[in-house]
Amino acid sequence: MTAPPPPRPPSGPATPPKPDWDPGAAERATPWLRPTIRIRLTLLYGGMFLMAGIVLLGIIYLLAANALHDGSAVPFRFRSQAEVEITSDACRGLRGEVDAETFRVWYAECADIQRSAALDVLLSRSLLALLGLAVAAFAFGYVMAGRVLSPLGHITRTARRVAGSDLHRRIELAGPDDELKELADTFDEMLDRIDRAFTAQQRFVANASHELRTPLAINRTLLEVQLSDPQASPELTQLGRTLLATNERSEQLVEGLLLLARSDNEIVDRKPVDLAEVADRAVQQSRAEAETAGVELRGARRPSYVRGNGVLLERIALNLVQNAVRYNLPEGGWVLVETGVRGSVAELVVENTGPVVPAYEVDNMFEPFRRLRTERTGSDKGVGLGLSIVRSVARAHGGSVTAEPRENGGLTMRVFLPV
Repeated sequence: MTAPPPPRPPSGPATPPKPDWDPGAAERATPWLRPTIRIRLTLLYGGMFLMAGIVLLGIIYLLAANALHDGSAVPFRFRSQAEVEITSDACRGLRGEVDAETFRVWYAECADIQRSAALDVLLSRSLLALLGLAVAAFAFGYVMAGRVLSPLGHITRTARRVAGSDLHRRIELAGPDDELKELADTFDEMLDRIDRAFTAQQRFVANASHELRTPLAINRTLLEVQLSDPQASPELTQLGRTLLATNERSEQLVEGLLLLARSDNEIVDRKPVDLAEVADRAVQQSRAEAETAGVELRGARRPSYVRGNGVLLERIALNLVQNAVRYNLPEGGWVLVETGVRGSVAELVVENTGPVVPAYEVDNMFEPFRRLRTERTGSDKGVGLGLSIVRSVARAHGGSVTAEPRENGGLTMRVFLPV
């Protein structure tokens, strides 16, 4: 037996794809000035106050101008010429003896200058006061909008925890019986119904697991006992083997459906798991089948620790390796199984030779009971749930899985899991 060629480093995109959904991605991707309800309420309150201040300032300015204009008439008259000395710096100079007409003209001009200066001072100081009040109004409006909308933040945080499969959490919003409390109470009622439905589903899965496995196990036992009878006719033996294969296929289908139902929810109880160890176990379990099919297993597996469920992660690796072995070349085929870490993401790579896979059929392979160019139930290589389980378990761990057709045939499957 020839020595396997040296392992190749994982190839693929420089940046692994992100998980399908991240609850905090929207907040990290948007700036703090995004058009939230709080910002809109702040602009609304502050804008209304600013408009009211501008209108009030205009009214005060007009009233002051009208009062100064009404008081600009000369409140005295000259009976004879008088000597005058001007002490105001704003008005033009006037010295010596002045008659009544000259002084009246001068007084009207000086009054206009002083009225204009007073209005300018009033306007500038009022604008400064309005600017300060506007800043205070926007700040106060922002704080008040935050206090008013704080229940919405509490509702949002609870909804995110519920999205992580923690269906036992409730908002239980305290405070006045307003629209927000009504919304929170409605959300709690919805969570109660979802929690009850989810509990009923788990109970159904457990009961179905028992009810479906028991008769299949009994059938398998009866068939094996019948096949062990040396006096059985060849026809009966052939029929028993056919029924035993059909029963085994049904057992695999039941196990796959139950695992798919359990893996649809995010994993809450996580423990450190080494992907390299998981991949090694999958390779060892598939080695006999690979040797029978003439497929070589190769690849270097570097330690890659993630937090998750070891049994489910082992099912990911086993399904991928078994698919890679079963859908391979009749002769000279190989399967590459590698693990590694890229930044904050651990990667499991399963690459194999095999028939050419059209790119447009790759996405369909992850759907339940979908196979490549075969009938829905016409394949003896599996039950059509392997890749569906892989995608479901990867999503439950906050990761993703991708498939890329190789140019010369076969696939490159990559599973990305957060470290």
